[in-house]
Amino acid sequence: MFGGSLAVTTEDLKNGIIACSPAIIFIVVVLIAALIVVVAAGKLKQPKRALVRAQAPIAILLAITLSVNWVILGVEYSVVNSVFAEDVKVSDETMASGRAIADQIASEGIVLLKNDDKALPLSAGTKLNLFGWSSVRPLYGGTGSGDSDTSNAVSLIDGLKHAGFEVNEELVKFYENFRTERPVGTIRLREIGSKRGDFTVPEPTIAEYENANIFEDAVAYSDTAVVVVSRTGGEGFDVPQSITGPDEYNAQYGGLAQFYDFTTQAEDLDAGKSYLELSNREIAMVDRVCKEFKNVIVVVNSSNAMELGWLDQYDSIKAAVLCGAPGELGFDSLGKILSGEVNPSGHLADTYVYDLLATPTVNNFGGFAYDNYAEVTGSQDNRAMFVNYCEGIYVGYKFYETAAAEGLIDYDKVVQYPFGYGLSYTTFDSSIAAVEDDGEKITLDVAVKNTGDTAGKYVAEIFYEPPYYNGGIEKAAANLVQYAKTEILQPGEAQTLKITFRYEDMASYDSNGIKSANGAYVLEAGDYKINLCSDSHTILDTYVAKVDKDVIYDDAHDGARSTDQVAATNQLTFAQGDVTYLSRADGFANYAEATAAPANHSLSAQALADYASAATFDAAKYDDPNAVMPTTGANNGLKLADLTGVAYDDPKWEQLLDELTVNDLFSLTADGGYHTVGVESIGLSATEDCDGPTGVHSNYNPAAGPSYPGSVMLACTWNQPLAKARGEQIAKECAEINCTGWYAPAMNIHRSAFGGRNFEYYSECGVLSGLTAAAEVSGATENGLICYVKHFAFNDQDNYRQNNICTWLNEQSAREIYLKAFEQPIKAGGMGVMTSMNAVGPVWAGGCKALLTNILRDEWGFHGAVITDAVVSAWYMDGNLAIRTGGTKMLAFNITNEFYRDLNSVGTVTAMRNAAHGTLYALANSFAVTRAVSVPKWVKTTYAVDAVVAIILVAWEICAIRKYRKAKKEDEDTEQ
Repeated sequence: MFGGSLAVTTEDLKNGIIACSPAIIFIVVVLIAALIVVVAAGKLKQPKRALVRAQAPIAILLAITLSVNWVILGVEYSVVNSVFAEDVKVSDETMASGRAIADQIASEGIVLLKNDDKALPLSAGTKLNLFGWSSVRPLYGGTGSGDSDTSNAVSLIDGLKHAGFEVNEELVKFYENFRTERPVGTIRLREIGSKRGDFTVPEPTIAEYENANIFEDAVAYSDTAVVVVSRTGGEGFDVPQSITGPDEYNAQYGGLAQFYDFTTQAEDLDAGKSYLELSNREIAMVDRVCKEFKNVIVVVNSSNAMELGWLDQYDSIKAAVLCGAPGELGFDSLGKILSGEVNPSGHLADTYVYDLLATPTVNNFGGFAYDNYAEVTGSQDNRAMFVNYCEGIYVGYKFYETAAAEGLIDYDKVVQYPFGYGLSYTTFDSSIAAVEDDGEKITLDVAVKNTGDTAGKYVAEIFYEPPYYNGGIEKAAANLVQYAKTEILQPGEAQTLKITFRYEDMASYDSNGIKSANGAYVLEAGDYKINLCSDSHTILDTYVAKVDKDVIYDDAHDGARSTDQVAATNQLTFAQGDVTYLSRADGFANYAEATAAPANHSLSAQALADYASAATFDAAKYDDPNAVMPTTGANNGLKLADLTGVAYDDPKWEQLLDELTVNDLFSLTADGGYHTVGVESIGLSATEDCDGPTGVHSNYNPAAGPSYPGSVMLACTWNQPLAKARGEQIAKECAEINCTGWYAPAMNIHRSAFGGRNFEYYSECGVLSGLTAAAEVSGATENGLICYVKHFAFNDQDNYRQNNICTWLNEQSAREIYLKAFEQPIKAGGMGVMTSMNAVGPVWAGGCKALLTNILRDEWGFHGAVITDAVVSAWYMDGNLAIRTGGTKMLAFNITNEFYRDLNSVGTVTAMRNAAHGTLYALANSFAVTRAVSVPKWVKTTYAVDAVVAIILVAWEICAIRKYRKAKKEDEDTEQ
């Protein structure tokens, strides 16, 4: 629905039919009654029979008119109003500024992975042979809500031509003739139809190359080859860990196989090979290209970290660049980098390893089915799944750096490109020139000088290594804490970067009660090595900060961290389950046990008791039995604009909320699919929300801004001011197309390279994700846009997300990895959150009080709107749970009064009021309050049509009566 951004379900259709059923029933009843009258009137004499029969079509037309009005001006008003929204567009000036930012993101987000013998940049006018079918059909982004509009996109070939290169057109034609389109999958329209995930990796056979004399002609054309390799990802599906046919995949992943397209190239089928490796046909092509050419450049067009060991296996491969999801202009930026017009300054947002099937997560990624769930899900059809985050805090580089420090792995044999890695065409010297350390915060002066012969930018990455005590609080050997990027430095030019962070930013979360009985952030005594790095593994300079005694951030010791409203304590113990978590103790002695595939596939007695769904919902667990019915429908004279800038707990809010009727509360909380309903009494105009982290695309009209590079590429810029500039730009675009909310940015973590939606998320690192998002969200929020950061939380894979997949994890990893990404933009002033489809342990994230109230609101001090993800499975995405646990509105359509089981109960009205407070607070501090409340044009048109119909009906009735009277008089005259 709406371009594939929203899943259409049977539930949507059912609710729509239910909502409209009274009107349909009314029409049917009137129609039947009219037919009965027509038949019965046959017993009457003329002219009375004609008069009575004339009432039938009048009654039917009146019934249809009333019913249509009841539907479009009543139960379906918000949906119809959104569909008929006035067409608007992003101005030419704003589009131009957006494209400039998109170009800068791509220019700074493309990562130079390899550059032997200074193969890059290439000389102007170089003739290029482009190999790989993806050279003619590259990927611009992922699919689903974060897809990219490619209608105005610069192709890879055009980007190279724009940079002054010549391209072998015969080779281009060869690939065009091999296959014309890439059947990129999108989010599947569950239960109604399907759009498929495509994992076919199109590539000709060597025989097809040879039959067309491709290699011979290419060698004659030029001595330079560019190999392009692309991999897709998308909403609704994860990428395959095994390249097999549908039957084999079905055996591994069950019914999901029906939604994928697999390769029909028999020689590519390889059960031991993942989609993120070169296919067998690609290997054959690369092997042949490297034999024919001594100067080979590789372009990796993938947002998912691939296995790239093959880049080191051929002497001919001189250079490689990562160009993930470039958006509509990014291939122009690629051309500029290959030509040397732009010096690459991107750094990796993920760790690239040689073997993705040997990671700590690989056995616990995907989905595992429970065998005892029906009693809590409501039906055997409501299948419950689970996933164990067994690796704890050791995600991505935190594992590899720590495992190397403990001697578990040989780092150089396991890791090819470290997190934060990126090359340049020039060289830099950097060092910690000065330190300000007051015991609360540390400010580093990082001196940077361009020592090469090319202008470029430099990223100073700051990691810390905390003291670790064997068997104590888990700690990684390397932890990103801050970073900064220079301006463009000319050869010989220097710049000093000031980088500040707090001591409390280095605290670890003690979820096991080692230092604090109920859990707390703890800064243990010892030496903290503050390392200036070029990547997570390469240390350039070090400052040692000394902590003399434990600092325990709880009420019993040193109080809350400075950024918390109340001290953090354990809130998610129910989500830990019976999982064995990876521990650094004794050199990761429990590695094999902790990372093995789960053996137990049954919900425990405790999990069954805690499981939250529509089937287990009991209002008594949430509602205050002594509560009194709130005031509704008061006339206090307040408008929403009067509350702009007013504190969330100011008494004026209670006065404004008193003005809302029960129907107002219901609509504000239940009817939230890409919009918020208008409430005329408080001066709130209906607002629209748009989706898509890669840009602003209205769901209700053609309005759109530029398609930006994907979130991974933005993270790869390591440029916080640039992220803020994009947030400011997005706000401008949204303001021009009347969108008050933006379902972005997406904050989940690249827990595994196989995550289908990794292109939409920033990084494997919660800190890099959080700092990037904090900049982006603050830029947007300061300009009046509500950013619904998503998907809160632990939605780090897409397979089975709609099954309320139970995500089991310990609280330390929750807070240090996954929630860290959300915490920073929320504390930077974010006004919106979108919850996720999965469950936190056994509790749906959208109905999890521990997450939405205790952590988000109480600890972090969030006041704002919390919308669910699309309501695709009503058996667990229960609005009754959402509004009682910290949610404020549902991403749903066609809502009926049965949505909340007891709409007029004290508990439900109170919950709706609390929820409406959060949504209205966000709206009051957005540009929603600047929009005039007016009657939409389509409503005026409806009124005009109603008037015309009324005139027709009155005229029809008058004519029928006159005709009856005339006939009656004629009969009377005849009788006389």
